[in-house]
Amino acid sequence: MMSGLPAAQDYAAELEAWRVEREERLKADDGWLTVAGLFFLNEGDNSFGSSPLNDILLRTGPVQAGVFTLRDETITVRAPEGETLSIDGRDVAAAQLWPYEGRERPTIAIGPLSLFGHYSGDRLAIRMRDQDSGIRRNFTGLRWYPVNGSFRVPGLYIPHDEPRTMRLPNILGDVETFRTSGSVALTVDGEELRMTAVDSGGRLWFIFRDLTSGSETYPAARFLYADAPDADGRTTVDFNRAYNPPCAFNPHTTCPLPPQENRLPVRVEAGELDYGSH
Repeated sequence: MMSGLPAAQDYAAELEAWRVEREERLKADDGWLTVAGLFFLNEGDNSFGSSPLNDILLRTGPVQAGVFTLRDETITVRAPEGETLSIDGRDVAAAQLWPYEGRERPTIAIGPLSLFGHYSGDRLAIRMRDQDSGIRRNFTGLRWYPVNGSFRVPGLYIPHDEPRTMRLPNILGDVETFRTSGSVALTVDGEELRMTAVDSGGRLWFIFRDLTSGSETYPAARFLYADAPDADGRTTVDFNRAYNPPCAFNPHTTCPLPPQENRLPVRVEAGELDYGSH
């Protein structure tokens, strides 16, 4: 009986360390709690600044900070006449924000605010971060189900005949596209299930909902990653690592909804609990 105890303790300690790291990432300067705005752009000019007369209202900064222009899927920004904007540490009068080259997206800094181009579905927007966001300052911490080893289950990867494009709506109604190369067959609480996996950098990503959703866990969905399958198609799906999408904490973020086959007819009493009303 005692032989499995050290392994169980190691597993619980590893899981606790992962949960602490998860919360620290969430609270970081570039974490989801700093997202403070998502402004969909109209074709043409969109003014922004701290005056309520602007199209996009900022809580701080110049009365008139500048103008975003959306034309033919391209976002540019220009400062008021004779002024400049700080973009990636350089003071410039104008710049293109979208599309951009390289891995670093051009970002405007205005005090604690940063603004950059962003896609939601097929709509172009400006996403804003705020280092002094009230959501970040008032964050009360994550809550979890107790660790339950019965929700750490083996899975068998079943590849599709060929990769597919999956189109999923997000919570704003925009449709997002994902690539899936297969699904995973597994048994949860005696139920034989099959979950579609999204291809994600060598890992399997699941967007799922279960019978706890809306009562104990976040209503829209939870996310979960599993390791890529081995040569025999085996992987482990650990629902103790299921976590909330960013929209569980922040109304300025968007999250995809799960495909029908990932709406599980079981209670997955493992992983992250609902954060509560935001």
